[in-house]
Amino acid sequence: MINLKDILKNTSYADTLFSEAEKAALEAAVVMKEAKQGQAPYIQCLIRGKEIKLTPEEVNMQLFLHRLIYEYHYPVSRIHVEEPVYFGREVKRADIVIFDKDKPTVPYIIVEVKSPKWKDGKEQLRSYCNASGAPLAVWTNGKTISYYNRKDPNYFEAIPDIPNAAQKLSDIYAERWTYQDLIEKDKLAAKGITLKDVVLEMEDEVMANFGGDHFEEIFKLVFTKLFDEMESGRDAKRHLEFRNYGDSGTQFKAQMQALFDKAKEKWDGVFNKAALFALAPSHLAGCVSYLESIKLFNSNLEIVDEAFEYLVNQNMKGDKGQYFTPRYVI
Repeated sequence: MINLKDILKNTSYADTLFSEAEKAALEAAVVMKEAKQGQAPYIQCLIRGKEIKLTPEEVNMQLFLHRLIYEYHYPVSRIHVEEPVYFGREVKRADIVIFDKDKPTVPYIIVEVKSPKWKDGKEQLRSYCNASGAPLAVWTNGKTISYYNRKDPNYFEAIPDIPNAAQKLSDIYAERWTYQDLIEKDKLAAKGITLKDVVLEMEDEVMANFGGDHFEEIFKLVFTKLFDEMESGRDAKRHLEFRNYGDSGTQFKAQMQALFDKAKEKWDGVFNKAALFALAPSHLAGCVSYLESIKLFNSNLEIVDEAFEYLVNQNMKGDKGQYFTPRYVI
C-alpha cells in the first residue's frame, strides 16, 4: 500500500491537518498505474468519478473532499471540483465549490487547496468569491487551514469553522464553549501547528494594515485569553468569553476590553490600568478568531516562548524586552 508521506516527500506540502483515519482511507484507495515515467499512484476521485494521478496537491484535495463528505456531511451532488468561475470573458477554475442547498446553481463555499506559502491562493480565493458571490471560503495547504466569511468585496472576516450540511453560519457563532470544549478541540493539538504559525498567519491576514505595535496588541490578546481560560478552568459551567459569538464589531470590542480590564485587575502591574485595545473592532474580531480555539493555559511554555521570541525579534526588542516570555503571567 502506498504511503502518502512518499508522495509528499521532497515537497513542502504536509498532511498534518488530517487524521490518521482520513489518511488511511485515502491510502487504501490508491492504485498504481503505468505512466510516462513508470509506475505512479492514482485515485478514484470522490467527486469527478474518474481516476486522477495523485500529486501532492491532489492528496490534500482528496483528503479535504473526504472531510466535506464524511465529517461535514455535504452530499456529493452539492460538491463540484475544478468549477469554472467567470471574470467577464476570462474563465478560471476553483479547486472545490459547494453549492447552496436551496439554490443549487449558486456557490456557497469555495475551497482552494494550495502550496504552503501563506499568501499563495488567498487573493485568488477572494477573487473567486467576489466573482461568484460565495459568502464562505476555505484555504488550506494540508498543514494549516483558514475559514472566511465574505462581508464585502474588500473584507473577509476570519471565522472558526464552516457550517456542516445541517447548519447555518449563525450556528457556528452561537456555539458556546467551555474550558473542556477547548481542551478537546484545541487547534494546536488537533492540527499539529504551533502558536507561532497562528501568529504569522494572523499578522499576514489581519494585522497587515494595522499601524500600531503588533507585539503589544498580541501580548494583550494572549494575556486576556490566559485569564479567560483560567476563570473557566475553575468553573466547569462557565462559558469562555474570549470567543466571537457573532456580536457587532463595537459590541464585541467592548466585551473584549471588559475582559482585558478584569485580567489587568487580576494580574496587576503587567499593563497600565488605562491600557486599551488599539485594534479596530474588525481587526480585533479577526485576531480573536485565530486564537479562540487554542489552549494556552497550562500548556508547554515553549509554545508561548517561540511565538514571543518571533515577535520580539520582529520588534528588535528595544524597550519591550521586559515582556519577553511572560512566564509570571502564565
